[in-house]
Amino acid sequence: MSETTVDLKHKGNLDVNLSTQTKSETTVDLKPLLAQLAGELDGELHFDSLMRTLYATDASVYRSLPVAVALPKNTSDIRKLIGFATQHGTSLIPRTAGTSLAGQCVGEGIVVDVSKYLNKIIEFNKEEGWVRVQPGVIRNELNNYLKPHGYFFSPITSTATRAMIGGMVGNNSCGTTSIVYGSTREHTLELTVLLSDGSEAVFKSTSKEEFENKCQLNNLEGELYRHIKEELSNPINQKNIREHFPKPTIHRRNTGYAVDYLLDSELFSDKSNPFDFCKLLCGSEGTLAIITEIKIHLDPLPDPFDIVVAAHFDSIHESMKAAQVAMKLKPTAVELMDKIILDCTKQNVEQSKNRDFVEGDPKAILMVEFRGQQLEEARLQGKAFIAALEEAGLGYAYPMIGPDRTGSAWELRSAGLGLLANIPGDKKAVACIEDTAVDIEDLADYIDEFGEIMKGFGQEPVYYAHAGAGEIHLRPILDLKQSDDVEEFYKISEACAKLVKKYKGSLSGEHGDGRVRAAFIPLMVGDENYELLKRIKYTWDPKAIFNPGKIVDAPPMNTSLRYEPDMVTPEHDTVMDFSEVGGILRMAEKCNGSGDCRKLPNSGGGTMCPSYQATRYEKDTTRGRANTLREFLTKSNKKNPFDHAEIKEVMDLCLSCKGCTSECPSNVDMASMKAEFQYQYYKSNGVPLRARAFAFINKLNGLGSTIPGISNFFLNNKVTGAAMKRILGVAPKRNLPNIHPVSLKKWYRKNYSSLQGKTPIIKTVYFFCDEFTNYNDTLIGIKAIKLLRHLGYEVKMTDHEESGRGAISKGLLEYARKMANENVKIFSQIIDRNTPLIGLEPSAILSFRDEYPRLVAKELVKDAQKLKVHCELIDEFLAKEVIAGNITQEQFGQEKKKVLLHGHCHQKALSSPNFSKRLLSLPENYEVEVIPSGCCGMAGSFGYEKEHYELSMQIGEMVLFPAVRKAATDTLVAAPGTSCRHQIADGTGRKALHPVEVLFEAAGLA
Repeated sequence: MSETTVDLKHKGNLDVNLSTQTKSETTVDLKPLLAQLAGELDGELHFDSLMRTLYATDASVYRSLPVAVALPKNTSDIRKLIGFATQHGTSLIPRTAGTSLAGQCVGEGIVVDVSKYLNKIIEFNKEEGWVRVQPGVIRNELNNYLKPHGYFFSPITSTATRAMIGGMVGNNSCGTTSIVYGSTREHTLELTVLLSDGSEAVFKSTSKEEFENKCQLNNLEGELYRHIKEELSNPINQKNIREHFPKPTIHRRNTGYAVDYLLDSELFSDKSNPFDFCKLLCGSEGTLAIITEIKIHLDPLPDPFDIVVAAHFDSIHESMKAAQVAMKLKPTAVELMDKIILDCTKQNVEQSKNRDFVEGDPKAILMVEFRGQQLEEARLQGKAFIAALEEAGLGYAYPMIGPDRTGSAWELRSAGLGLLANIPGDKKAVACIEDTAVDIEDLADYIDEFGEIMKGFGQEPVYYAHAGAGEIHLRPILDLKQSDDVEEFYKISEACAKLVKKYKGSLSGEHGDGRVRAAFIPLMVGDENYELLKRIKYTWDPKAIFNPGKIVDAPPMNTSLRYEPDMVTPEHDTVMDFSEVGGILRMAEKCNGSGDCRKLPNSGGGTMCPSYQATRYEKDTTRGRANTLREFLTKSNKKNPFDHAEIKEVMDLCLSCKGCTSECPSNVDMASMKAEFQYQYYKSNGVPLRARAFAFINKLNGLGSTIPGISNFFLNNKVTGAAMKRILGVAPKRNLPNIHPVSLKKWYRKNYSSLQGKTPIIKTVYFFCDEFTNYNDTLIGIKAIKLLRHLGYEVKMTDHEESGRGAISKGLLEYARKMANENVKIFSQIIDRNTPLIGLEPSAILSFRDEYPRLVAKELVKDAQKLKVHCELIDEFLAKEVIAGNITQEQFGQEKKKVLLHGHCHQKALSSPNFSKRLLSLPENYEVEVIPSGCCGMAGSFGYEKEHYELSMQIGEMVLFPAVRKAATDTLVAAPGTSCRHQIADGTGRKALHPVEVLFEAAGLA
């Protein structure tokens, strides 16, 4: 058996033109043909540079520009795509969420994205415990649908909030619970597919008689049955498969096509398993057929009570031995996190909150889950595991995490993949050897040998994931921008493949072969078996139109990489300081494609990418925007590399919600990059009038406040108001906010000294009078100051500048920097731990925490960093005072109230709505419910803009508006954000209050 080799001369990015070559070697221009095809589809077909760029990468290290991207609406569309690919010599690359780590979704043909339209649950049979779905149904959405019926689809991957059933079948996904429930293959009952000739076939379990009947069919389907019968009846093939395929005791085995499963059927062995082509299609990565419907088996919901033992170890070897101990006690999950990943969680805004169980500085933590019908049953199992570890002398700490905290603990584990992108610099933890699976009894020895091999390469790799299944995800740290590391990329992968072969393991456990492992399949299964796999591929797909180059006939694994070899990362001068990550381009490069930004309200919720939640277009994700920035900032030949219509298009629907700053595991800060892009783009294209108007809204309101009555007349008069909206491009249906007769600053100077508080002064605070509170929400500001004074706080207000929030959001960064500089100079001299700066409007006060340290002049950065930790949203400040005992329940009335709370996006990203909830729950008989909403859809000026109005309202309709409409008329609706309150009013007709207003009333103030 010969070893696989690689040609290093072909490293780099292999772009393609919109042309293809026929067998006669004549080049065919596909553009007019694609345009014709687009008109024939019910769905969409795109072949512009932006869409091709968006789909050139997935979550792997590979990049290849497709000729087009199709979003089919039905089976007829897919059949037409198959016919087109066959006739014109191109290919089809099936894709769902695009979270492939092995490059399965990357190719030079037409990417067929089923996620937008083919996402329906077709049929559910509760009595028989199965469901039929289209391939674009998200795993978690499906389980949310099934939960009330007592069922769930049990394979759970770390990407379950966006992973789709079609992709899970294509990869044969397993996830954390595979040690109990097995892989997707075990749950797939039936697959409806289109074959390479466009014909439809339904594959499912078949009896011997049914198999023979299939062999009699005079079509491609019949040929498939006849061919597999011939191949697997051959004693030589049987012997080769049994000798060279992975051990059957490894349930996570996905190397090549699953002919070993077919061989174990009643047709070719002494076992009673029925023959089922679904076994072959699961894990085939879209190389044999395109799936249109999937029927899957469901499991009853797991036992309701769970605990997790987080065993701490001083070495990886110890944790591997502990995994063997754990598996003897029948846990439901056994997962590993190593020190590198644990260290990454320290700097992640969201995940740092989930580290409360970590003790000391462990080299590894093994998270072992036990479940029971009663909590005590689960606890007893956990105690037995701890006792077994102590008896074996393994580990040094064994915190038991109760059911109230297991969710956050597993969230920490699930974030591992994305967190790896937080390793600073160009060296990253690279997915290439990470999917190996060996028998659990071989795991510790295998890992020891693996460690020795890595030492030979000077590597300290990353270890994480499915220890209980014999599959530890392993990643070397490499810089794939450098040719030396690209060569190491191959050598490490080859060495690992040989080690896996020694233990008769599987090179792919669940992530698939794709581009990264397929070239090693001959080494893993032998040349004879590899030739069998090829014969299967070309019987199913004679013209190789389905995802070519995956599993068989793969190109060298270190070609078509995302970065060109020995490339120098371009530097870009920016106003915002991105130096902490190495510049704005490296901020974009932090996105590793994990696709957390594709979460939908019913699959995982969250704030991130509200426009994607509404449109389901890849361009509206953080990933899509980051990929576009990376592509054009790296390869632009323009004097101004930001001056690209493609970047403008992907940034257009970014609401700057800041959800990505906390929810993206890589902390890709798209809001800041959008602000910088706008600033740079304006250099070549000028600043639009509307952008100036919103950026300078404080100055305009200041002018209007000199004659507030006349100003409000012009704003609200049908004729003048409509004309103003038309000139500025504001949506006609929007109500423009009124200017208050007296600004808050004026009111404070005139009235504050006469305020009397019933409570002795506890401490002094400075009130940040933001531009929205000063001129528009003045009454809320007055109530806030009165409430603070009533509760015992001396409220000071100094002369200061506006926050600059409008200018930041519109990219007028020089003006915003001017405001930030002045505010930092003023407040850094008077604000400290004992005298905080508090504000009403989240987007304004939280600018001190977020943008200011990266926006101010260099000489003010230290002051800004020092200042930001003492700047608080008023909800946050008051909630902390409640915790400190300075504010008590007795200070409020006894009236019974129900409060519905919607948190502001910036609050969710940079603080927490829990502060608002705790504060509103303070009055004894106040019941507070947090709406599980993301962004309201207004997002500052976004929802006011004419072209964004419909999308803005669509976002509101996803969760927020229905929740408000369902609320009883006497329920109070609370929202800290001014734009949120306006959106709720426009979308539901309900008046939303600031939490301060609710407390003001509860305190009996007037």
